[in-house]
Amino acid sequence: MKKSLFTLAFGTLALGIAEFAMMGILSNVAESLSVSVSAAGSLISAYAIGVCVGAPVLLFLRKMPLKNILLLLVSLIFIGNLCSSISGNYWMLMLFRFVSGLPHGAYFGVAAIIAERLSEPGKSTQAVAIMVSGMTVANLFGVPLGTALSNAFSWKWAFVLVAVWSLFTFFAIVKWVPQIGRLPHTPFKKQFSFLKSWAPWLIIGATLIGNGGVFCWFSYVNPMLLNISGFSVSSLTWLMMLAGLGMVMGNLIGAWLADRFKPGLVTCLVQFTMALSLVAMFVFSPEPWLAVPLMMLCAGGLFAAGSPLQYMIIKFSKGGEMLGGASIQMAFNGGNALAAYLGGLVLIMGYDARYPALIGVPMALIGASLLFILHRRYEKVSD
Repeated sequence: MKKSLFTLAFGTLALGIAEFAMMGILSNVAESLSVSVSAAGSLISAYAIGVCVGAPVLLFLRKMPLKNILLLLVSLIFIGNLCSSISGNYWMLMLFRFVSGLPHGAYFGVAAIIAERLSEPGKSTQAVAIMVSGMTVANLFGVPLGTALSNAFSWKWAFVLVAVWSLFTFFAIVKWVPQIGRLPHTPFKKQFSFLKSWAPWLIIGATLIGNGGVFCWFSYVNPMLLNISGFSVSSLTWLMMLAGLGMVMGNLIGAWLADRFKPGLVTCLVQFTMALSLVAMFVFSPEPWLAVPLMMLCAGGLFAAGSPLQYMIIKFSKGGEMLGGASIQMAFNGGNALAAYLGGLVLIMGYDARYPALIGVPMALIGASLLFILHRRYEKVSD
């Protein structure tokens, strides 16, 4: 069982590198394609738009066996990143960044259902966490490796890395993920019926707004570490690896707690803790010895809530599980974009790089409040 779950994580590892590596190679891409850094930043948005467009396509794939859907999505990861690696101009790269984003939310939606079905009794959230762990490992090792390849050779090698890894993932899924059949047939309209309840909306809102609060800070973590905490540019690689380590630990701890207690309550407490941590980051970031553990705590909180939220949306979206699972990734990416915009506004207004963390505090508190309502109104009833 564990081998099949780790195989699912291979796919999220590929997606994590594809999504986040662009942030580390942005300057190289801009210089190579003779565009401004701000224009190159639109390549990040193109991927996020692809995530949002691709997720609803699952509605038309529901009759296929789940393993076959997974293989189709991994094939699209391969094609999108291989074509990105051979793009000769800005607009061609923009197109294939969009294509690369199409399978992202859909993969998480399908893989979460498979992980839950393969899980041992009482360990559903931990199974989903193993699947999600590829995303955290991408931040720990994959993204720094992609950045190193870009600096040593060309930015195109970062996409070659994803393409090669996705090809390996395809054959690993063929060999190690069992056929578990299709989802029960549900008419097209009834796949949306779970949205009549407030429960999935509370989960989506907590993902969009609550996790977005952490992204307000994380989107501008580099200038904060350089200009506020006083670290050198050469130290950024190992600092980002420490942030990735925080994500790995947070993912595992959050899932362990969610399987032992109520996941809605656990994620509520996680997001409330994130609000306090962001306040601490704002106050203590000028002290390097405090900024690093706080950075790891905030990054860990982002993924400590992620796996339980992914599990809960499956639980509260009966009849529309694939759409529900994909919607979390749509909310996650939407929150990322919204948070980066809000955090950037305070910088444009002339405030220093500590202030995006402060903007994220009310967002994290709103997310915690939504999850508390979920726990009180739905979680106790369902249990």
